[in-house]
Amino acid sequence: MASYTRSTAREWAREKMLGVANVTIPTMTQDFRRLNEKAIRHDVELAIEHGFVGTLACSEVAITPDEYAEFVRIMVDQAAGRLFVVHHAVFNTLEDNIEAARRAAEAGAELVLLGYPPYFYPKSLEEVHAYTRAFCDAVDLAVMVFPIPTWGFGRLDPADIPVALLRRLVDDCPTIVAIKAEGGMPNIMAPIEVHRAFHKEVVISFPMEHEFIPLAQLIDVPFCGTNFSAFYGPLLPRIFTMIREGRFEEATAAFYRMDAARKAFGSVPQAGNGLINRMMWKYESWLQGYNGGPLRHPTARLYQRDMIALRRGQEASGLDPTRDPDEAFFTGRNPA
Repeated sequence: MASYTRSTAREWAREKMLGVANVTIPTMTQDFRRLNEKAIRHDVELAIEHGFVGTLACSEVAITPDEYAEFVRIMVDQAAGRLFVVHHAVFNTLEDNIEAARRAAEAGAELVLLGYPPYFYPKSLEEVHAYTRAFCDAVDLAVMVFPIPTWGFGRLDPADIPVALLRRLVDDCPTIVAIKAEGGMPNIMAPIEVHRAFHKEVVISFPMEHEFIPLAQLIDVPFCGTNFSAFYGPLLPRIFTMIREGRFEEATAAFYRMDAARKAFGSVPQAGNGLINRMMWKYESWLQGYNGGPLRHPTARLYQRDMIALRRGQEASGLDPTRDPDEAFFTGRNPA
């Protein structure tokens, strides 16, 4: 269970949400029948070695509720307090999400990244408030609210979840401890507005590295995540440290060194119609030593042209990707 109470959740967040958090995607056994525990432990351990302070237990894959609860338990056990595990609240209904969050809390998750189901189609922002508050009232875990175009709320407001609604939620829900600011993408007005309005009350995350690195040199951004930063290996946690220590020229030089990898990442199909290609993300992290290996179908696919582009981008940025042949990705580093 969490180490804080509802009334102290924001204090916990200020202490713990200082750094970069990546994403851990579950790996299945070769017959796709169960979780590959050794592979999951490998990925958590490498995330700790790379300097991440937290990691998202990705649920946006073909996984049962029972398997997901076990996935979180394995991650928490391997982390042993060295990083915090984030529950991924994107199940089918509000009721499903409440139940999954309670089970994740029992398994040791300490933070929730709150998403909204594909069949949640609110007619007003008031319905978004009602859904969010109902979740927060029912779950004792700290919550990171997530404005982003993915949910389709842009038809209600160009900021996706506007500041006026966030103001009500922060006031109404003491367990809202953070805002993952991606509203109105690709523009940065909404994240800047969110930071200006709330950074003294809750933790503000700029999860897009190409925004975080320059903006954190101008304003206080204590958290970057959850995100695809495993693609860069240990580099983004190192840049985070540079920025916190005021070593801005070093951070800027690293930003430019990442450019080829960044452009390679942007050149391949990361997502479509609101669903991230998690197989692609597994490959991107596999290049940096993570497990890779099987994801249960249905999943988006991974093609040779994209693997070539991603590997070459890492090489050009000096990220030293694995020399293992791409075919080894499909088996993974810890087959079971």
